[in-house]
Amino acid sequence: MLITVLLFFGILATLILVHEWGHFIVARKAGIRVDEFGFGFPPKLFSMKKGETTYSMNAIPLGGFVKIYGEEGDGENEPESFSSKPVSVRMAVVLAGVTMNFLLAIALLSFGFWYGLPEVIDENSVYQTRDAKVMIMQVAPDSPAAVADIKIGDAIIGATFRDTKTDISEVKAAQETISSHKGEEFTLLIQRGSEMMEKTVTPRKEAPKDQGALGVVLEKTAIVSYPWYRAIEKGVTAAFTMTWVFLTTFFVIIVHLVREGKLIADIAGPVGIGALTYQVSQLGLSYIIQFAAILSINLTIINALPFPALDGGRFIFLAVEKIKGSPVSRHYERVVHMAGFAILITLMVVVTARDIAKLF
Repeated sequence: MLITVLLFFGILATLILVHEWGHFIVARKAGIRVDEFGFGFPPKLFSMKKGETTYSMNAIPLGGFVKIYGEEGDGENEPESFSSKPVSVRMAVVLAGVTMNFLLAIALLSFGFWYGLPEVIDENSVYQTRDAKVMIMQVAPDSPAAVADIKIGDAIIGATFRDTKTDISEVKAAQETISSHKGEEFTLLIQRGSEMMEKTVTPRKEAPKDQGALGVVLEKTAIVSYPWYRAIEKGVTAAFTMTWVFLTTFFVIIVHLVREGKLIADIAGPVGIGALTYQVSQLGLSYIIQFAAILSINLTIINALPFPALDGGRFIFLAVEKIKGSPVSRHYERVVHMAGFAILITLMVVVTARDIAKLF
């Protein structure tokens, strides 16, 4: 549990610091004064000042901030003020955080493809592989597998029928074992993370359409490593592909929420992400790298949304200023962002409460 907590806060701290460092470094390069670089939210635990910037550690480690001079509209005539800079420069500062999170995802995925990430493989794989397994990719509801509490991500290692044990390392062998024991009870040896367990199952003689006797979809997976130059190429491609998939999924979720008033997918808060971190930590470094990259892409998308208090919301106000040739009322902008922040905090509390309830 201690390792999980340290890993969770380590990943969270990395994502936050990279995001805020993006705002910080672009602001400084543009000649804008940064008054404070804070990790976490107040109350403040301790701080130190270096140059004109105070670096602080705060008590609530679920975010961070960069306090940029002139961000609230003050110092319009001072060269080191945010508000005195051209709109294009201010846009660059606002978008620097999400850009850094996306670049972090590319870096993590590129390293991951070089070190080795889990992929579906076949006999024609030409790259270095290790830890090959017959993995369960889908479990049908109310199927024999679901009843036996077999989960997505479990690996089938072997089977036992009437004291006869069989090792399983190929999808075909697993399918033949299941098919040959329809209507008969036997035991599957399952690997879940670092844990080995036995699951008693009885494959159906007659299965629903598009379902097998056990109710699972199987694929052979392995940790696949690529040469560094291919790893970078695949890292960039995977980052863009994941971003597009997450964006389209998010759009579908919002459409269903507006039309039907219900969520079609779970939304995890800090507690839920902590629980996922525990599950991923049981699978090894390759899965941890992939998990961190996914979180970084999600943070990129969420912060880029055109919602008040988020980077995307601030960018919209700057875009309006660029179009109309003058800033939006500072008072109005401040009220909108405060309202947006209140909504986000409320949402986080609700999601966190739901995550805690699921644990019990």
